[in-house]
Amino acid sequence: MNNIPENEELISIGDLAKSLGLTTRTLRYWEESGIINAAPRSDGSNRFYSKDIALRVKFIIKLKELGLTIKEMQDLYAAYGEAKQTEKMIPALVQILDKHINLVDEKIARMASLRKDIVEYRQRMSTKFNVHYR
Repeated sequence: MNNIPENEELISIGDLAKSLGLTTRTLRYWEESGIINAAPRSDGSNRFYSKDIALRVKFIIKLKELGLTIKEMQDLYAAYGEAKQTEKMIPALVQILDKHINLVDEKIARMASLRKDIVEYRQRMSTKFNVHYR
């Protein structure tokens, strides 16, 4: 395989995707968008990932669950930089997470207000039409 140390344990794109509940298309898209490194290919052009890339994919899944966009992940990867120094990425990550915390808080407030409106409307309708369930 091209540029892959002989002693490095690799996992195929299909096996990695399956083990993480992703599609191979998702992994290829993440490569194309630059949030993971392009996987080295075998002579048959099959993609294989190292343990480091597999760990990065797991990290990306967590960031996605937190609501980060592809653009934000690209920005984080840029902050991480060529030196691959985590301490350069952490301030950017904290700033992005703070933004998402604020967005979640705003959404919770909107949902609480919506719930209150629905409860009040339900109460008015059940009283007006003498319908009582629960």
